[in-house]
Amino acid sequence: RTAERRTITLPARLTWKDQRGATRFATVTTCNVSDFGVYVESPTPISIPLYRLVQLQLERDVRESDALPDSLQQGRVLSAVYRVSPPSSSGPQGLALRLMVDPRRAAVAEQRRATA
Repeated sequence: RTAERRTITLPARLTWKDQRGATRFATVTTCNVSDFGVYVESPTPISIPLYRLVQLQLERDVRESDALPDSLQQGRVLSAVYRVSPPSSSGPQGLALRLMVDPRRAAVAEQRRATA
């Protein structure tokens, strides 16, 4: 891994277009975040195929945390679904999202954070 993962549990929302072009929404909870990825869990099953582009948005009142990457503090972040864990009888469905951020921008932000 190129970026440190931090365990952060925050409410968020996913927005995407289904195969018919209809806009879909789901309420999720982040489990861990890094500069380039987020793992979220949904209490209800979501039908999102691999590599689908989604918009991830943290709830407005939780975006101010210093533990969050800059990209997640800004609002909506374009992301790609790269792993789907099916729901089990004992747990929620999980989705691994790759944040579509410029790695150079993330590196500059990380450098600023380290020197602050």
